[in-house]
Amino acid sequence: MSITSLNGMRFAEMIIQGANHLAANAQMVDALNVFPVPDGDTGTNMNLSMTSGAKEVKNNVQEHIGKVGTSLSRGLLMGARGNSGVILSQLFRGFAKAIEHKSEINSEEFAQAFDAGVQTAYKAVMKPVEGTILTVAKDAAKQAVSSAAKHQDLIQVMEEIVTEANASLKRTPDLLPVLKEVGVVDSGGQGLVFVYEGFLAVLKGEALPVRSANGPSMDDLVSAEHHMNVQGHMNTEDIVFGYCTEFMVRLESDKLANKSFDEEKFRNDLSEYGDSLLVISDDEVVKVHIHSEQPGNCLNYGQQYGSLIKMKIDNMREQHTAIVGETNASLQTKPKSKEKYGVVSVAMGTGISELFKSIGAKSVIEGGQTMNPSTEDIVKAVEEAHAEHVIILPNNKNIIMAANQAADVLGDYVTVIPTKTVPQGMAALLAFNPSQDASENKKAMIEALSHVKTGQITYAVRDTNIDGLTIKTGDFMGIDEGTIKVKDKDKSQAAKDLLSEMINEDSEILTILYGEDATKEEVEDLVAFCNDNFEDVEVEVHNGKQPLYSFIFSIE
Repeated sequence: MSITSLNGMRFAEMIIQGANHLAANAQMVDALNVFPVPDGDTGTNMNLSMTSGAKEVKNNVQEHIGKVGTSLSRGLLMGARGNSGVILSQLFRGFAKAIEHKSEINSEEFAQAFDAGVQTAYKAVMKPVEGTILTVAKDAAKQAVSSAAKHQDLIQVMEEIVTEANASLKRTPDLLPVLKEVGVVDSGGQGLVFVYEGFLAVLKGEALPVRSANGPSMDDLVSAEHHMNVQGHMNTEDIVFGYCTEFMVRLESDKLANKSFDEEKFRNDLSEYGDSLLVISDDEVVKVHIHSEQPGNCLNYGQQYGSLIKMKIDNMREQHTAIVGETNASLQTKPKSKEKYGVVSVAMGTGISELFKSIGAKSVIEGGQTMNPSTEDIVKAVEEAHAEHVIILPNNKNIIMAANQAADVLGDYVTVIPTKTVPQGMAALLAFNPSQDASENKKAMIEALSHVKTGQITYAVRDTNIDGLTIKTGDFMGIDEGTIKVKDKDKSQAAKDLLSEMINEDSEILTILYGEDATKEEVEDLVAFCNDNFEDVEVEVHNGKQPLYSFIFSIE
């Protein structure tokens, strides 16, 4: 059997099978992760990214291969996660661009599309590193072009692509010393091979091997252990840019009228803020991945071109410390004795996390309004607290149920204090007394919740009418204990109006937690306003570094 042309229907099958094969092997790809602070497990990121692309294709299956390619590109763009997912999306963005006007393609056009994908992916990465998914894609595309010059049969071309991709994958440790040191091949390259194997299986009409049906092989597990142990010998202090920052900008015509968007300039400007930069865009959306010390500056720059959507910021130093801690703990033969108490708190923002730890939290789970931790996440944190009695502070009304479920799973040694906000969590933690028993602490901590009020400043993501206010997209809203009380186009004015609503003669202490988008001038102006207007109130200021909320106010 030979195939000399490829239409949208068969290409859609290839995409779906490639995504399925990657999903079936995602655990094995995760086991190959080597870098000390991954942006997220490579297999998981690639799987979620490719699944997003395949889902878009399923909704748009048709004969025209160019339109199917466009659907794949769009789905990958919106669903791309982490470095590997973004690069994967770029490979198929270039592929799709090369075939967008074609109803079907031959072997030469097929090969040229792979090569176009490689060119696009390399341009998207500020400092391409060889020995990664990029190298595997490049070598495979080069072989595709060579094969298509000799063969019209797409099956033959795809077979040679898979063969060369596997060969290139085996060479990755020779190009990237850390891979050789750990004894693994590149995880992103392996993920790409699985996608290509899925493509080939459809063309040949064959079933795929069930390599990972029972999980990773022994060699894979050994490699994973090597990977973890190497991380224990790397220093957290060596991380120069500590925050893995991902966000998307929805381009807006009114902003583009004053500042036109140019992807290359956008990429060059952002490169000043960090490394591991990836920028990809289409006519509507720009997606950014960067490791930076000032993630807020990156977000502010992006806002010059439109609205921010799908923001995600991870503290890589904390991730690395956790990985090293887990690794070193696993190497210890003598079990560590349990402490009497351990407090587990949920927080969003590295500054807030550090604040909780400074006043007694044993561990802090990253999470909040837009990224609620699962019951499993909370159970794991409680177990890692290694205490005779653990107290959980959810600090969000949407997390209390998961915390209670975790307590039910773990048993009577876990207490949940139903804190709905960060200020409530801080008040409860300050009321904690390690010399008291668990029931006395629970009573005191719950009582403390009634002595604190929470205010928040954030922005509206859509037009609405609520709580007697007409709110427009982009307005800043002042929220008092869950109720929107004020709104204004100006962030600082909204903050001042909210504080004027909340502070009364009984107020004694105001704690201001300012977020990533709050400038030094805005903070100083707000403090001056408070000192002028609330003379009897003591003002404390902390850099919470939280996303989404410009200010969080705690009033006692």
